[in-house]
Amino acid sequence: MIVGVTKSMSVQTAEQFIEALGKLEGERDVETITALYAEQSEVGNIIAPEKYEGREGARRFWTIYRDTFNEVRSTFRNRIITDDRAALEWTTEGTSINGAPIKYDGVSILEMDGDRITRFRAYFNAEDISRPIKQEVNEQQRQQAASGS
Repeated sequence: MIVGVTKSMSVQTAEQFIEALGKLEGERDVETITALYAEQSEVGNIIAPEKYEGREGARRFWTIYRDTFNEVRSTFRNRIITDDRAALEWTTEGTSINGAPIKYDGVSILEMDGDRITRFRAYFNAEDISRPIKQEVNEQQRQQAASGS
């Protein structure tokens, strides 16, 4: 937080993003985070093969993100914010759909125009999130093979 000066629009937008992500993770509220995006925006991360564009793209991206987990919570430990960009360092912890524990660290980069996000990218070690999910898939396949399905 900036002390002794008025918060810039980008600081407010970054804080709104963090709050909206909390609502998405805790309450599955995708609309609050979607509303932060400009109509001409781009959303993605290092494992998303598709480009997600505009508010509809943001809605799809964040819905897919939330559906990856049963429980999930991100905590932010470092924020670097300029007039039109923010770097947010975080740890995400939770469980996969089948209950496997997931924990990974990363950084999200927000590009902003006024009070709207125009570009979002998240960077993290994809293996940290995919390993538990792959283990679950492999276990499901083993169980299906053992039962003859």
